Amino acid sequence: MRSETSQSSAHGAHGYQSTPHVQSSAVHLPAPPPRLQRPRASTLVILAVVLGLALHGLYRMDIDYARLLRGPENIWDFVTGAIPPNTERFSTLSEAMLETVEIALIGTVIGVVLSVPAALLAAQNTTPFLPLAYAMRFVLTTLRAIPDLVWALIFVMAVGLGPLAGILAIAVDVLGFAGRFFAERIEEVERGPIDALRSTGAGGIAVVVDAVLPAAFASFTATSLYCVEKSIRGATVLGMVGAGGIGGELTTAFNVRQFDTALLIILMILAVVLLAEQLSSMVRRRMLGADQLTRAV
Repeated sequence: MRSETSQSSAHGAHGYQSTPHVQSSAVHLPAPPPRLQRPRASTLVILAVVLGLALHGLYRMDIDYARLLRGPENIWDFVTGAIPPNTERFSTLSEAMLETVEIALIGTVIGVVLSVPAALLAAQNTTPFLPLAYAMRFVLTTLRAIPDLVWALIFVMAVGLGPLAGILAIAVDVLGFAGRFFAERIEEVERGPIDALRSTGAGGIAVVVDAVLPAAFASFTATSLYCVEKSIRGATVLGMVGAGGIGGELTTAFNVRQFDTALLIILMILAVVLLAEQLSSMVRRRMLGADQLTRAV
């Protein structure tokens, strides 16, 4: 018995020694991040083409670089002529600034209201049939691709000078911008509530009102507030082509070299835009906090 035990122990020891644990000395390094990897040949070709087109454009436009050297002198003339700003026409310019804000707000409201049905038709989960969704997305893309300044020129030609042209230009621009984001948010709505309502026999309008719009309301509001900021900035420029607002006053001030009046207008625009951004951010933060609280409950 002792001999068998000793043989078994010896055999076990011998077997353990005959199969030692070998650790691999190879070290597997992680792949470098994409920004450190060598660019592909196609990427280099594209960069070369873009650089070549840019250089060709500089050559073709025949830019007078001597004018660039005179730039600092002209800027200094503007600064010395603009400081201090002229406040004699503050009341008149305030009315023009108020008109600019009104153009932006009215145009944004019209654009947002039109964006909701347009988005419902463009979203694949709410459209009556798929080809209509593709057609509506094409329309929204077209509206968004054309700058608001071009829309202002079109509507100035159509309805004449004044704030109406600016309102229509803002409304169309917001429709193209907000309609796209509204449609994407509608498509992200969870299918559960929609399918549950449809299983009870609810119609399409009931599904939209009771399931789709409540789920997308917070996103719709955030996008709409951003559209207000965007529209106020855009409305200040639309006046330069006769679409109402303070932009026309700014163009006139520069044309007659009243730089002190131009500086006052710029400061007014800056103050209104910053105020709109702060109010919009505050409302979005409050809505986001309320939405998170609702989800937690």
